[in-house]
Amino acid sequence: MPDFEREQQLMKTYHAIAGVDEVGRGPWAGPVTACAVVLDPNNIPDGLNDSKKLTARNREALFEKIVKTADVSIAHVTVEEIDRINILQASLLAMETAVADLTKPADFALIDGNKTPKNLCCPCQTIIKGDAKSASIAAASIVAKVTRDRMMVTLSQQFPGYGWETNAGYGTKQHQNGLKTLGVTAHHRRSFKPIHKMLYGEN
Repeated sequence: MPDFEREQQLMKTYHAIAGVDEVGRGPWAGPVTACAVVLDPNNIPDGLNDSKKLTARNREALFEKIVKTADVSIAHVTVEEIDRINILQASLLAMETAVADLTKPADFALIDGNKTPKNLCCPCQTIIKGDAKSASIAAASIVAKVTRDRMMVTLSQQFPGYGWETNAGYGTKQHQNGLKTLGVTAHHRRSFKPIHKMLYGEN
């Protein structure tokens, strides 16, 4: 289970430690979403874990606790921007924006993964599988996933037939069938190979 030990060590030098994570790099549709969370050391919700290891119900319950007790910032990068700068750069941009938009500026960030956003507004440390190690990153992963999943449910009501309410835009069989019968929407990532191939052929 993730713990708060890294944050406690850092708090000997820094004051506001943000955990940062993103969700939505793999889907064929929808934005990429990042979240930055500065937990209250005296009010950390029980049960924080990598969002992928939690049930949807647990994620929803923890989401409500996190946004009530912590400083939380969420940022999205659109499909158009993903297609323009590529998904990796879009993910890093979303993380930069989430940290920059916190109510009180963070003075250190713990970033999930092994890539450092180049324009981050504070020093940082990257942690591979950070959402399973750091409570702050775990909290960010939960908020990012719940937020993006809700967005994809809303989009699925406007564009039914792709299964976004359950697949969150990933390339499942239902999504593939939807593309075959309904075509490509404005919310599909044209730079992603399956979508690009549908629109423009092999080349």
